[in-house]
Amino acid sequence: MFSIGDFAQYGRVSARMLRHYDAIGLLRPARTDPVSGYRFYEAAQLARLNRIIALKDLGFSLQQVGAILAEEVSVPELRGMLRLRQVELEAALTAAGARLAQVEARLRTIESEGRMSADDVVVKRTGTVLLAELSGIAASYGPEDIGPVITPLYAELCRLLETAGVTPAGPGLAYYEDVPEPGEGSERPAGGGDGKDAIVVHAGMVITEEALAKAGATVGATAGGTSGRPGTPTATGLGFDAVSLPGLDSAATVVHHGPMSRILPTAQNLAHWIDDNGYRSAGYARELYLECPPDQEKWVTEIQEPVVRA
Repeated sequence: MFSIGDFAQYGRVSARMLRHYDAIGLLRPARTDPVSGYRFYEAAQLARLNRIIALKDLGFSLQQVGAILAEEVSVPELRGMLRLRQVELEAALTAAGARLAQVEARLRTIESEGRMSADDVVVKRTGTVLLAELSGIAASYGPEDIGPVITPLYAELCRLLETAGVTPAGPGLAYYEDVPEPGEGSERPAGGGDGKDAIVVHAGMVITEEALAKAGATVGATAGGTSGRPGTPTATGLGFDAVSLPGLDSAATVVHHGPMSRILPTAQNLAHWIDDNGYRSAGYARELYLECPPDQEKWVTEIQEPVVRA
């Protein structure tokens, strides 16, 4: 047998904690000296101690730990709980990281107010492009909502293009639209919360009709819309859609360097330029991903905001 001090040392816990577990009936000593009151433990009790600590670290209260142990939880069940808790913690870390990125973006926006040069913005026409695309619904136009939607869309689109043998003919291009209001025979797409601020996210890659035809896709219905509005996406039979995206007659463009999670300062500086130079926005900005190496700090993205004279 081990004294409470030795047992605490082997279990990597404090003697005070062991006394508390004894008091609440969670881990009784194997023997208590009736005269001195000293507690003694057996090595076999380390197994129960390990389960107590593991369950406590998973976020269970001591009362819940006692109830779980009373049901004689197995090692595989503990492993399953651990994996579930691991997923929850990773999600919490991701969410916390996203919040920190947005705080940093707001701070950068405040720091850069009034420092953008007019030379940074170019007003130009953009050309029509044929896109392979996947789309989804984001809860809002904020980077914290767009990122978790558009990132897996691009990962899946690149996988599908590679599987189909379709080599992109240009960079990625993302564009956005309002979620259609429910109307005759239509329903608002799912996935955007209550839908009031939800937008449709289109993740596209520039391709050619020749590449589609070579891959065995039907390309006859990819005619685009007009005035910068996309045509109806056409299923290719390859897991992604094809759409002809008309160019913008007038786009205020600026180059953003770094991850899209820090787009806010660039976007707001562009808004100041548009307002100061007699324009107004005519829709959601497009994002042309010029360079996307693994290190997002080295990303180069052209922001293309459709504008008209105010």
